[in-house]
Amino acid sequence: MRADRVFAYGAAAGLLGDLLLGDPRRGHPVAAFGRAAAAVERVLWRDSRGRGALHTGVCVGGAVALGGLAARRVRSSPAASVALTAAATWAVVGGTSLAREARAIGRALQDGDVEAARSRLPHLCGRDPQALDADGIARAVVESVAENTSDAVVGALVWGAAAGVPGLLGFRAVNTLDAMVGHRSPRYLRFGWASARLDDVVGAPGARLTAVLAAAAGPDPRGAVRAWRDDAGRHPSPNAGPVEASFAGALGVRLGGTLSYGGRVEHRPVLNGGGRPVTVPDIGRAVRLSRRVGWLALGVGAAARLLAQGRGR
Repeated sequence: MRADRVFAYGAAAGLLGDLLLGDPRRGHPVAAFGRAAAAVERVLWRDSRGRGALHTGVCVGGAVALGGLAARRVRSSPAASVALTAAATWAVVGGTSLAREARAIGRALQDGDVEAARSRLPHLCGRDPQALDADGIARAVVESVAENTSDAVVGALVWGAAAGVPGLLGFRAVNTLDAMVGHRSPRYLRFGWASARLDDVVGAPGARLTAVLAAAAGPDPRGAVRAWRDDAGRHPSPNAGPVEASFAGALGVRLGGTLSYGGRVEHRPVLNGGGRPVTVPDIGRAVRLSRRVGWLALGVGAAARLLAQGRGR
């Protein structure tokens, strides 16, 4: 079986597995990677960029090497190759957990239980929930759904299409390391620099594809393109900016503004300033758009792999 078909069948099966099963409550492979990365950090940590780069290289290189070794072991069997791709895709994508958490918060808000929504928000993003009212929580959820559509689904599929199982595992390793050490804090300002910068580079293709597909699949394509063009560059994140702006324009809502992380208040630029404020029903609309974008990304990845295979013949 050709490599393009292995990816298409395996990634589709992995996305279906995520849709039906979601993430396991115990023993998730990403959690195991996180524990291993934390163990490596305890050995290597110094307040320096060099040590941080070594930590990033060891952890990401190990994930890529493991994926490459596994792929080589099964390459003589098309069925095993598809199964491995499916398992790796299921392990690294998180679309169902993202949708489940977003909808749970939305249900709590619909029931008027703001405290329950606040208690669940940390499962989805790092905002300070006590600083948010119901509409503020809804806005945080929509922004997180947009950003994580790229980080938890599309980015993985892009790298899976480009590099197979090693690409899938490598992307998730980079993204997980950024979440662990890539934030600006006294401990990780230097040590996490390499992980944060690598995440910006590796996440760029998936973020742009997510923005394109959100515009194509959303109810207001022109609004999505306009918000992306006008506002994405003002966002502090080079990858979250295009994604959140495109989602904002596609859904006709206004994102960005003042928010609080760990007691630190940030005043971010408004995205799609002509849109209306986010309300609770927009959570469901964002989740549905995220789902459409994920499946479209699979189609784009499979088509790109098919074209690359055809040119290489």
